Amino acid sequence: MHPSYAVINLSKLKSNFYNIRKKTKNVKIMAVVKADAYGHGMTETARFLNSLGKKAPEYFAVAFPDEGIILRKANIKKPILVFEPFVKDQVEDLYKYNLIATVFSEKHLKILKDGYKKHGNGKTKKIKVHIKIDTGMNRLGIYHSSALDFIRRVSEDKIFEIDGIYTHFANSEEKNKSFPRLQTKRLIELIDSLKQNKIKYGLVHAANSGAVLDLPEAYFDMVRSGILMFGYYPSKTTTRSIKLDPVMSIISHVSSIKLLRKGDTVGYGRNFLAKKDTNIISVPLGYADGFYRALSGKAKAIIKGKFYPQIGNVSMDRITFDIGNDKIKLGERVTIIGKDNKQEITAWDWCDILDTIPYEIICGFKNRIERVYKG
Repeated sequence: MHPSYAVINLSKLKSNFYNIRKKTKNVKIMAVVKADAYGHGMTETARFLNSLGKKAPEYFAVAFPDEGIILRKANIKKPILVFEPFVKDQVEDLYKYNLIATVFSEKHLKILKDGYKKHGNGKTKKIKVHIKIDTGMNRLGIYHSSALDFIRRVSEDKIFEIDGIYTHFANSEEKNKSFPRLQTKRLIELIDSLKQNKIKYGLVHAANSGAVLDLPEAYFDMVRSGILMFGYYPSKTTTRSIKLDPVMSIISHVSSIKLLRKGDTVGYGRNFLAKKDTNIISVPLGYADGFYRALSGKAKAIIKGKFYPQIGNVSMDRITFDIGNDKIKLGERVTIIGKDNKQEITAWDWCDILDTIPYEIICGFKNRIERVYKG
């Protein structure tokens, strides 16, 4: 076992998820567990959420088919939506593991049809799909003004079953909600047209984490919850209308202690110069694990309820901290992210240094450090 590890607090995951349920009331929830459940471990996270009985997510979502396969092998039987469109080599997995495809072009439909002929084997009556609508993200999806005819054609094709339609908000986490409200309006106009033309379109979902917090008009039939489950608001400008607690802590231990003399330097590049005699410790964690090199000389850790500054350049496998004359022993617990007594370090503290978002921080902790599940 790597001497550094991530502690995943399942009680906090449960509490966060129940608070999302309370906020969104009677709509369905699609639990987004892509990217190894945002670094929290896809298999254990999904199994835990799936164990919540009547309050469990109605759907799960992943980015790629191989992530959906992991869920199926973990005995997750709920519907699983794959966000990224399938390519030819992935189509067999769609049928083998009963995954829901995202489509928004004729090319996608052809790939799935060809795969149906080859891999359907008469077992699959219809291919379930969700159609992605571009309401302004301008990344993936069929543009909303062209979507009606496309959805009509898919609905009339005997091979396909439209299980849902969805869109993705470009900036729902920002304080100004004018653009996500425009995107919502565009989606509602499309829904109205589909109803008028008596076209079945399944479930509608649009609200990501920012919209779950602040745009109840975008809840529709189902919301997609990702980072909220793991205890982080998507930005500093969203409301705190759901109580959240970070689920992940990053823990390590003191592996060496050294006396540094005045004038000595530390680590690669020699960019820390001791101004006086001091003691330093090293911790077995580095940029290969997710402790970014750009944090060099700017981050802190907590030991016995006290903050200590990180010094020198972060290396691939090791970081150092200045502990002055404090009495700290080998093997002492070091909190990199998380709480220790009354002190706390969160992903937001790193965001402030790195000018990034908590998504990048929590997804950045590599599988080289083990996930330990508790509570």
